[in-house]
Amino acid sequence: MKKTYKLENLDCASCAAKMEDGIRKLPGIEAVNVNFLTSKLTIVTEEATLPNLESQIKAIVRKIEPDCDVIG
Repeated sequence: MKKTYKLENLDCASCAAKMEDGIRKLPGIEAVNVNFLTSKLTIVTEEATLPNLESQIKAIVRKIEPDCDVIG
């Protein structure tokens, strides 16, 4: 399953790369892309694992860039 999220207040390209690296390490993530220019996060995972992953993804994003919100 492919899911795309909007990243509001993403201000740093380096932070976007760190987010991508951190999310990639989560179990169940098949692919991940954080596009700094469009402020979008796209993940590919099994649909059954998505609810557990969303909270972990939000935690990673907040840890790297506290003002950034994951919408979607």
